[in-house]
Amino acid sequence: MGLRLHDHVSTTETEYGLVVLDERTGRYWQLSSSAGLVLSTLARGASVDEAVTALTDRYDVDEARARRDIDTLLVSLRSAGLVKR
Repeated sequence: MGLRLHDHVSTTETEYGLVVLDERTGRYWQLSSSAGLVLSTLARGASVDEAVTALTDRYDVDEARARRDIDTLLVSLRSAGLVKR
């Protein structure tokens, strides 16, 4: 599946996770390191299943919880207008 950010969206890694900036509006979001891992994984073209694996491999979270968290993150990114459909 993968995920594509709009051209007006940029990301920067920090020691606390990932910052996502909407350059049109100046709004930004601070994502946790786990959410940043998911976004980075999907933005590289990986599927949701691959993002689930990346999350469960790195963090102490079961597959069902990882999948729910990823779904929630994707809904938030879409509703904020940060990703292309």
